[in-house]
Amino acid sequence: MDKTYNPAAVEEKIYQMWEDGGYFTPKIDPKKKPFTVLLPPPNASGKMHTGNVLMIAIEDLLVRWHRMKGEPTVWIPGTDHAGTETQITFERELKKQGHSRFEYDRQTLYQMIWDFVMQNKGLIEHQIRQMGASVDWTRYKFTLDDDVIYTVRNTFEKLAADGLIYRDDYIVNYCPTCGTTYSDIEVEHKERTDPLYFMKYGPFTIATVRPESKFRDTALAFNPKDKRYKNWLGKTLEIPGLLGPITMTVIPDPEVDPKFGTGIMKVTPAHDPHDFALGKKFNLPVLPIIDLSGRMDFSWFLQKTDVSETYRLRAQTYHGKKVLEARTLMVEDLKVDGLLVKVNENYTHLVPVCKAGHDIEPTVLPNWFIKVDALKKPAADAVKTGKIKIYPPWRKITYTRWMEIMHDWAISRQNVWGIRIPAWYNVDQNPKLKVTFLNQEKKVVSGEIAALLQKYSFTQIEQGLQTLMAPMGCAYVISLTKPTDKSLQTTETFDTWFSSGQWPLVTLGFPDSTDFKYFYPTSVLETGWEILSKWVSRMVMFGLYLTGKVPFDNVYLHGIVHALDGRKMSKSLGNVVNPDEYLTQYGADVLRMGLISGTANGKDFSFPRDKVIGYRNFANKLWNMGRFILMNLENKKIDFYDDSMTGLIKGDEDILKKLKATIKKVDANLEKFRFAQAAEIIYHFTWHEFADKYIESSKERIKSGDEVVLSVLRHVFITSLKLLHPFMPFVTEEIWGKLPRKNTEPLIVSRWP
Repeated sequence: MDKTYNPAAVEEKIYQMWEDGGYFTPKIDPKKKPFTVLLPPPNASGKMHTGNVLMIAIEDLLVRWHRMKGEPTVWIPGTDHAGTETQITFERELKKQGHSRFEYDRQTLYQMIWDFVMQNKGLIEHQIRQMGASVDWTRYKFTLDDDVIYTVRNTFEKLAADGLIYRDDYIVNYCPTCGTTYSDIEVEHKERTDPLYFMKYGPFTIATVRPESKFRDTALAFNPKDKRYKNWLGKTLEIPGLLGPITMTVIPDPEVDPKFGTGIMKVTPAHDPHDFALGKKFNLPVLPIIDLSGRMDFSWFLQKTDVSETYRLRAQTYHGKKVLEARTLMVEDLKVDGLLVKVNENYTHLVPVCKAGHDIEPTVLPNWFIKVDALKKPAADAVKTGKIKIYPPWRKITYTRWMEIMHDWAISRQNVWGIRIPAWYNVDQNPKLKVTFLNQEKKVVSGEIAALLQKYSFTQIEQGLQTLMAPMGCAYVISLTKPTDKSLQTTETFDTWFSSGQWPLVTLGFPDSTDFKYFYPTSVLETGWEILSKWVSRMVMFGLYLTGKVPFDNVYLHGIVHALDGRKMSKSLGNVVNPDEYLTQYGADVLRMGLISGTANGKDFSFPRDKVIGYRNFANKLWNMGRFILMNLENKKIDFYDDSMTGLIKGDEDILKKLKATIKKVDANLEKFRFAQAAEIIYHFTWHEFADKYIESSKERIKSGDEVVLSVLRHVFITSLKLLHPFMPFVTEEIWGKLPRKNTEPLIVSRWP
């Protein structure tokens, strides 16, 4: 053995040996219960972050432990197309090259993103290998594989046939910059300081950060417990505005905070989720003022013939402007008209933003929805009754609460990159379809389909199609194939969570494959707690709906790894920990052990740099122990230890008892998903009980060639390597290969003690 352990010199070689030997691929044995884990699919075109590394460390630990116990064990890898995130990344690359997505038809853009992902997906796969992940690469899945797309669309078709799919106008989280919607749990909120404007609304003063929506306000609301306004309840008022008077009714709303502003709020159903719900309750009109490009839309006003020229000029000035630009103009006009009371320049509030950090614009759009009530009850009961066990147990309440408040799920997105919804519109039956396409001169053309077909052929429109927007009331057909020659498929795609929510099914070849029949339900779903609502809940719903069985027996939720300073990692804060640096400097084993040590209580934790460095010392200690033992066994024929061996002294008996106790404790902790505790137990035994005490106290016997001590020494060390292998696979496998032992099989498939 070399004097020092060099991870870079052995890790790639060992991984190749494992892979070439087929040790990651199990043999199906109907007499044995399998152990199945699915890798939560990372972004195919991304790179690993510390959360991915922790996930792989934990899952590989479980997989190697169960494999060594003789169970048919499979860990299925895969990657996610990550719809919105990937498209955002690709569009940034396009922008650097001086191009925009609007220069391409839908199919061309999709192919460009596909090529981009295929060029970059090798990085994440390489990093998975670097971490030592013993995944079965022969079963690799990508969420845009043909069979995955087929299954996902079939699920949608079944949901529709069962009456669980509907299309409706609904206020959604829309990003004008990204051009797509986001579900509530995908939206983040960032704190920001903006001006708070106090404006005259007839007899009232209203406080708002969004004066631009005043033009389409349809009511005023106050808390019915607020006695200041009780005499106004139910009255209809004409409120002076920048484009003339606006008619509004005063309505009650218990959600209004009497202490905010003046205690009375304007209601804009078209651009606020709470106001939209109020509008439904009081039958208020929904009147949009901001279009899908994030620009002010005053076409409704400019079409009028009975307005003053002053107001018309104002509307023309606002029309087509970006929101912030228009807001500045409007505030000046409010001052001119005497409608601005005051401005608080330092109002701090939370602003909803998308994944790319752009402001969300609540917008009313036709969306595809799943009715979740029939799906969520069985999914909630599965956890309540213990069919699915969640670890740590205190995380169970998060799941239960989410199931209680979950509302119908908007599953459509306006991305190009994703699985296209199999809904079709016959253009002859739906003349009001709004389409955008590239003509033969590669110029963008938009309009209603009936008018466009007067000038362009159906084939030209279909081939150059960029987007299709179907107003409510349009007739559609759900079909996996094109139903008629004159049908256009919606350009909307499924929410990524809709496809990844079927991960336990698509990875195993649902419904008829041998893998599905043998490996489903899976054994453990391991992931970060932050996607318990987004992902875990959806997998449970789909699993029960499509198979009648839960998709997994256990869920282990790890905490989020924070920066060294304890704060959330952020590029803007400059505190992101790059796992590549630690992999290069210390090797995979050390990084794995360091991160696993942070999982003791299941909560979020700071990146444990000191522990990583400490485990580097442990890896070196282990290597030196191996060198010492190998040196003393050289050219000696020593009997292999068994329980019948005689000639043991008290020190031998003590270390053997401690070894048995350690095995028992490690098993007990791993059964309960107490990974950090199991790691600490092995670490303490190997370094302190075995190396510091037993080896040090036995050195004279070892030097003298005492066969009993050498036999015990080898037995305890080999057993320690087995215990450590799921945690530190590379260094243990390398040492194992150097030692004389009964069998010649690699450590990865040796029997667990």
